[in-house]
Amino acid sequence: MSLAVVSGGTRGIGRALSLRLAALGHRVVALYRGDDDAARQTEKAGDGRIEALRCDLARPEEVRAVCASLTARHGAPSVLVNNAGVNRDRPFLSMTDRDWDTVLATNLSGPFHLTRALAPAMVEAGGGSIVNVASTTAIRPRADGANYCASKAGLLQLTKCLALELAPHVRVNALLPGFTDTEEVTERYRLDDPERLGAVLGTIPRGRLGTAEDMADALEFLVGARSGYVNGQQLVVDGGHFMG
Repeated sequence: MSLAVVSGGTRGIGRALSLRLAALGHRVVALYRGDDDAARQTEKAGDGRIEALRCDLARPEEVRAVCASLTARHGAPSVLVNNAGVNRDRPFLSMTDRDWDTVLATNLSGPFHLTRALAPAMVEAGGGSIVNVASTTAIRPRADGANYCASKAGLLQLTKCLALELAPHVRVNALLPGFTDTEEVTERYRLDDPERLGAVLGTIPRGRLGTAEDMADALEFLVGARSGYVNGQQLVVDGGHFMG
């Protein structure tokens, strides 16, 4: 049974990605930072195929230790999904050092540390697929999100660099979700307000929010054989909200 590692893999989009990979036959290790209840629920939903492990991606030494343990027990992963992310939205002129550093440490440095720890084994094993979960705000700015937008934009460029350097055996691509119906997005954009939700839906040609399953469908394509010649690319899944 091949190994798949998903950071931020026990909540929201990450949970759906973990469950989809498990359904595809992978043994999934879902990394999470702090929500033990969500971790146990995801393990239960995975029906024995998902193991949730606590790991703070902002701590390089912790990432190295967890990854060394994983490869010793299971060998090289065939799939790595860098999905973990945090938001600390604030107007730029009042953004603190902590706001900036926390977001960059998790959203950009986290994928760097995790990929650096696992990619050598993937290359040595002769193949694999890495998917970095970015956001449409990586290519389309928004107010109060300078730290988040910059972190995701950096992740897109990291994706391209890794796609160059890990080729020909390991493919690296980016998945860019748009407005997705998750608890975090609903809270951040206050979409529980029907007026605000209506305004957002009015900007999406498909006329609805994305679902976590929509993102899992896209991931399934990116890690599967049908995308075997896709490398260093950005797959935008947003219902047509952004057409660059």
